[in-house]
Amino acid sequence: MPIVIRIDVELAKRKMSVSEFADRVGITPANIAVLKNGRAKAIRFSTLEAMCEALDCQPGDLIQWQ
Repeated sequence: MPIVIRIDVELAKRKMSVSEFADRVGITPANIAVLKNGRAKAIRFSTLEAMCEALDCQPGDLIQWQ
């Protein structure tokens, strides 16, 4: 899969737990795990925006094409 999800890298940089991140974004920790493990087939722009806001980053920091 050429698309790599880098949520775990950004969480580690900020020393933020998955549960804290899930609370800030407004989705369940289970859904964060699905995203982190690359099992998600799609992501809503509103969710991506909330993730970027919670981590103070750009979408390219979370999703990378290799």
